[in-house]
Amino acid sequence: MNRLIALATSLLALAKRLDSAALLVVRLTVGVLFVSTGWGKVHNLASVVEYFGQLHIPAPAFNATLASWTELLGGCLLVLGLASRLAALPLMVTMTVALLTALLDKIHSLPDLFGQVEWTYLVLLLVVVVFGPGAASLDALVQSRLPRGGGLAGVSVG
Repeated sequence: MNRLIALATSLLALAKRLDSAALLVVRLTVGVLFVSTGWGKVHNLASVVEYFGQLHIPAPAFNATLASWTELLGGCLLVLGLASRLAALPLMVTMTVALLTALLDKIHSLPDLFGQVEWTYLVLLLVVVVFGPGAASLDALVQSRLPRGGGLAGVSVG
């Protein structure tokens, strides 16, 4: 039994050392995806405006522009690990809007919701908001250069 406890303790310690690597993978995965989709939307804004109009999203030109640039710039910030927690929040809003507009007719149960890629993005963004960007980020570099106790009201980069 002691060996089992020692093995479990060792495995948990290893997992803890991988926290930052996992956060980096999460951030890069969702960040690159948003850069890609945002780039496509920014460069095809007229079609995004038309689509938002078909979805009956109010002020489709404004909201299409806002969503497109939010995805592009928010994705860039996530890739860099800069203002990561703040960048994730408007991206979460865009994914929520997508689920409630473009995808609502496809969602009839929890498995339907969980099967949507936008839900997966929402969950990954929540991980960034809750746990931060990890040590391999510009946020961590900036925080390390601040005086002890400095930062945004004690906000940790994770």
